[in-house]
Amino acid sequence: MVVRIAMWSGPRNISTALMRSFDSRIDTYVSDEPLYAHYLAATGLPHPHADAIVRTHERDWRLVAEDLLGPTPADEAVWYQKHMAHHMLPEVERDWLSGFRHAFLVREPRAMLASLVDRLGAATLEDTGLPQQLELFRWVREGLGEAPPVIDAADVLASPEATLTGLCERLDIPFDPAMLSWEPGPRDTDGCWGPHWYQSTYRTTGFTENPGPRKSLDPAYEDLAHTCSLIYDELAAQRIRPDAIDA
Repeated sequence: MVVRIAMWSGPRNISTALMRSFDSRIDTYVSDEPLYAHYLAATGLPHPHADAIVRTHERDWRLVAEDLLGPTPADEAVWYQKHMAHHMLPEVERDWLSGFRHAFLVREPRAMLASLVDRLGAATLEDTGLPQQLELFRWVREGLGEAPPVIDAADVLASPEATLTGLCERLDIPFDPAMLSWEPGPRDTDGCWGPHWYQSTYRTTGFTENPGPRKSLDPAYEDLAHTCSLIYDELAAQRIRPDAIDA
């Protein structure tokens, strides 16, 4: 039986590095933001390379869902799917997600917002994916009867082995030490947006606490940062704490 993992993140949350980590496993196939083309086609947002994304990736969310519920492309035992929570627009039904094991990746909002604004030029609450993450988190919790696993980007960077060990335990898959390092550069499984968004990840070979100079947050985004923090705090309260993991 294929283990399908839906990792729900927002942008600028080390989500691509985490995808690299899972891609390093011997038993895992990864998919990169499979609902992005639908999101752009439906919203018309002028994201970088939007035309190419809509042209080269599947735009119909129903066909995407059908594909994600089918056999893994490489016949692997684990299928890790990196999702941006804000790509789950209201018209995208939720029932097809019942066959997945869900997890959530969060990051301290001020650092996330500064990076997001630097890439998009502007950002709204919806762009952060946080409201959608919270809605999906509550949906999964209600369906499972317990909170799904949450990991914080800062914990992954500071204590990758312990944090990923705890995540794998909660997902009921074995931890693989290969998740701690990878080869630099792009991957065939990256979306066509990779050259714009993944330049820093291309240079990595593992998790690091010092990814480079941190962008400062424009004071105009302080109110948004406060709103984001309220959502982040609710999700982060459920996070796997690496100091409680016997790695």
